[in-house]
Amino acid sequence: MQQNNNVTEFILLGLTQDALRQKMVFLIFLIFYVGTVVGNMLIIVTIKCSRSLGSPMYFFLFYLSFADSCFSTSTAPRLIVDALSTKKVISYNECMTQVFALHLFGCMEIFVLILMAADRYVAICKPLHYPRIMRRQVCLLLIILAWIGSFIHSTAQIILALRLPFCGPNLIDHYCCDLQPLLKLACMDTYKINLLLVTNSGAICSSSFMLLMISYIVILHSLRNHSAEGRKKALSTCTSHIIVVVLFFGPCIFIYTRPPTTFPMDKMVAVFYTIGTPFLNPLIYTLRNAEVKNAMRKLWHVKTASESKR
Repeated sequence: MQQNNNVTEFILLGLTQDALRQKMVFLIFLIFYVGTVVGNMLIIVTIKCSRSLGSPMYFFLFYLSFADSCFSTSTAPRLIVDALSTKKVISYNECMTQVFALHLFGCMEIFVLILMAADRYVAICKPLHYPRIMRRQVCLLLIILAWIGSFIHSTAQIILALRLPFCGPNLIDHYCCDLQPLLKLACMDTYKINLLLVTNSGAICSSSFMLLMISYIVILHSLRNHSAEGRKKALSTCTSHIIVVVLFFGPCIFIYTRPPTTFPMDKMVAVFYTIGTPFLNPLIYTLRNAEVKNAMRKLWHVKTASESKR
């Protein structure tokens, strides 16, 4: 498809054109990205090495942290590098790769959040059947299906992107490649493609958000039949999940479920769900989860003890 285009590279305008603000963007998002990777990797290592975190909830949290790290990596490094670059050039192939990675790991995050909600629903509403329903084999199968679904979604997105002919100009008013800003540069009528985009990405975001909200309403309603201690523990877990869902889906719905119009705040909204949410997730899941914090402390004590013996 690239042979049919006059454009072989794009120029990303980034978040700002001001030199001082670009340095601030570099510093701020470097901190955010390092914090995202370190925080999520810490969760991944803790879950992998701790025997006390072997339940399905932490199995899914492992993949959420992995998806967060990859999702942020699909956009943050280029934003950070471009903040100090005079010419923010991205090749056509790199741009298409970024579109694919952005939707692959973003969709994977959506599916994992749904699986985590399903796990909480079974644990709270059907506790007697929980060990049988959420077996290890079932959890593994669900994750495989989530990867397959994410791959199908991102493949559909990249097919739409590859069908766009670009004749110039090649200035993308964004800090990353995505279908919305690319549609503005295409030298064709993009109404049908935008309709497909809303039908695909918009429908996934909206329907998933509604499904998650309904499931948590059912869960919270069922907690009235639990003991005070069980209710407190379940509320703590569900509150963390609800915070993550709202922070992630709010910006996604704003971006992907509307006509092809551009608003000044679009880039900042995109920053929030591509970089901000993956940064906040480790903080939400560790600061509000006593089991994860205890597992981290135990691993730290084991590591320091082993080093002191050397």
